[in-house]
Amino acid sequence: MARTRSRAEIRKARKRKARQQRKLKCRFCPDGCDNSPRPIYVDFKDVKMLRSMVNRNGHMLSRRRTGCCAKYQRAVRRAVLRARFMGLLPYVPQD
Repeated sequence: MARTRSRAEIRKARKRKARQQRKLKCRFCPDGCDNSPRPIYVDFKDVKMLRSMVNRNGHMLSRRRTGCCAKYQRAVRRAVLRARFMGLLPYVPQD
């Protein structure tokens, strides 16, 4: 017979799993965000990379999801908007 866990045990297990998750690192600045090159630029023609920053509904993913630092998240936002304007990325998902 399977033993059911109490709410407190489930909550503890979730907290433990959340602590164990690996911290995401910014993919654009390998030397750290303090040593990033100026001006900060993300290529809007790199559609494969930009698709990984956008969910399947066309919404941009947050920094928590992508792991980007704030500087590069702003640059990614500009790149996605440019790619949409140029027609490289769709504004709305395909049905």
